Amino acid sequence: MTEKQKKSEKAFAPEVDERELHKLERTWEEPRGIMGFLMTTNHKTIAKRYIVTAFIFFLLGGMEAALMRLQLSRPGNNLLNPDLYNEIFSTHGTTMMFLFAVPIMEGIGLYFVPLMVGTRNVAFPRMNAFGYFIYLIGGLFLYTGFFLNVGPDAGWFAYVPLSGPEYSPGKRVDIWGQMITFTEIAALVGAVEIITTVFKQRVPGMSLNRIPLFVWTQVVTSFMIIFAMPAVMLASQMLPADRLISTHFFNPAEGGDALLWQHLFWFFGHPEVYIIFIPALGFISSIIATFTRRAVFGYTAMVLSLIATGFIGFGLWVHHMFATPLPQLGQSFFTGASMMISIPSGVQVFCWIATLWSGKIHMKTPLIFVLGFFAIFTIGGLSGVMLASVPLDLQVHDTYFVVAHFHYVLIGGAVFPLFGAIYYWFPKWTGKMLGERAGRWHFWLFFIGFNLTFFPMHWLGLKGMPRRVYTYLPEMGWSYGNLAASIGAGVMALAVLVFLVNVLKSLRVGEVAGDNPWGAETLEWSVSSPPPVYNFFYLPTVNGRNPLWSQMEETPVVVGLSTECREVLVTNILDAEPEHRYELPGPSIWPFLLALAVGETFTVGIFTPWGFPVGAALSTLALFGWFWSKPKSEGVRALEKPKTRSLDEARLSEEGA
Repeated sequence: MTEKQKKSEKAFAPEVDERELHKLERTWEEPRGIMGFLMTTNHKTIAKRYIVTAFIFFLLGGMEAALMRLQLSRPGNNLLNPDLYNEIFSTHGTTMMFLFAVPIMEGIGLYFVPLMVGTRNVAFPRMNAFGYFIYLIGGLFLYTGFFLNVGPDAGWFAYVPLSGPEYSPGKRVDIWGQMITFTEIAALVGAVEIITTVFKQRVPGMSLNRIPLFVWTQVVTSFMIIFAMPAVMLASQMLPADRLISTHFFNPAEGGDALLWQHLFWFFGHPEVYIIFIPALGFISSIIATFTRRAVFGYTAMVLSLIATGFIGFGLWVHHMFATPLPQLGQSFFTGASMMISIPSGVQVFCWIATLWSGKIHMKTPLIFVLGFFAIFTIGGLSGVMLASVPLDLQVHDTYFVVAHFHYVLIGGAVFPLFGAIYYWFPKWTGKMLGERAGRWHFWLFFIGFNLTFFPMHWLGLKGMPRRVYTYLPEMGWSYGNLAASIGAGVMALAVLVFLVNVLKSLRVGEVAGDNPWGAETLEWSVSSPPPVYNFFYLPTVNGRNPLWSQMEETPVVVGLSTECREVLVTNILDAEPEHRYELPGPSIWPFLLALAVGETFTVGIFTPWGFPVGAALSTLALFGWFWSKPKSEGVRALEKPKTRSLDEARLSEEGA
């Protein structure tokens, strides 16, 4: 770290009045014990729960993938029967898309967005806790069904009529549909939290053109969630209605439309890819800026590209439906949109390359994972452009070529940056450094294993191997490709094992990280590692896009926030000018109880209609308890102007508040 950066960090860490500090710690202290676990509303604690829970689901999904690869490693294998194979591949896809990818990306956002914009908590802390419990209930519901042999068996997309009452009797698809409802409620809650926090709780000086690129990615993703998730929530309720109460939304014989399901699902499903991918772009920007020691080239172009990706992402869904009887003219428009979305992604890649080219590169594990992303995502993007062509898509539709493509896009475009982000922010979460040598072993094993697993699938798809088959004949000529893919899956599993050992070892005996071991630029690195429960004693102010690099002298801080109640600063949307102080609610058991009531509604409702009125009554009672408690103060108070960070002035201001 340069002397210039050390001085900048010092400017954000003034001495504080110990008496006021103790008051603030008591005010924001998290409750302890089991009740404390259920009552906490601290954004960092809830975000860590999202991250850990999602990673556990990632491991479960990986085990399911390993079982599939063992089954397909040789022709005529009988390790899994057809029914169990259907359950495993359906649960694998559902887990990775709904229980791992979106929640972990949103969880990292819920942890770092308040720190990066300089506030003490998210805008609606109790709702944040409710979102996590709903997500957890959905995941437990799915896996309880799976282990009781009533897990989903119609794929993670549940196409009708296969998933309808005629072809899928029992409760397997109903469990899948209600799990979707739970996870999408949680995603919507997180999106509202992030949007409100960013637009109304930024520190003074952080105008819209100074928001960190990571925060921009979270904002764009959150807006996409708000527009995309209702479509799949609607579909996931219409499908159980067809199955349970004999409606006919998707039954052509009674005036319904089977293609309506695909339109509703993929209107969500393709933006879902970018809901997973765009946060990864924020990880990459943060990592590249830190390890090149320069701001990312083309800030405005990067932000506009993110917004363009979000908009265009809603105009691609029909390229999943090229094999359906849709008008060819309409298909041509979606072909054009599918190719056009590569333009904003290309702009971002060239901005990163320009940053790497002009910066001083420090080759650490987080940056190595980012470089691996460049290689793998490029292959996935090229095969995506190929699949956007209707004639080629008709030939390889529902083959392993498509499986290879979306794994190159989703694992290359999301999981590689995610591992880089974990190595990058692990010191901030835990105060310990992950092992650099083990990190490089992790990368190379994962990189080699990934390519060995999924690159042969392009060839298998071109040779005609269809998706979702549990076995094949030796005469088909697919044996060597499947064997290579299965060996690669084992190498990937070894890489994840190396990562887990690295994490456990670092937590016990890892090198102490310090507040900013990488010499990074954004505000989360200005506080201790791990951050205090209240985030900032004095809220900082900023005068540039890279606050820890650009502010060399004494800068203003916000004073006057109470240390005796949970107050946050509310600022205006455009220029982040202070407007007033607002008191947030504290810990509460009611979000957990409301989550249980909502969980009862949708869980019991698939077995008996009494689940809905009983759940509605319980939810009403929980909401009464939620809103009955009032903050200590009136909620909104006038705010003093920010003062310069002279210690004497800051202390006098605190005493006068």
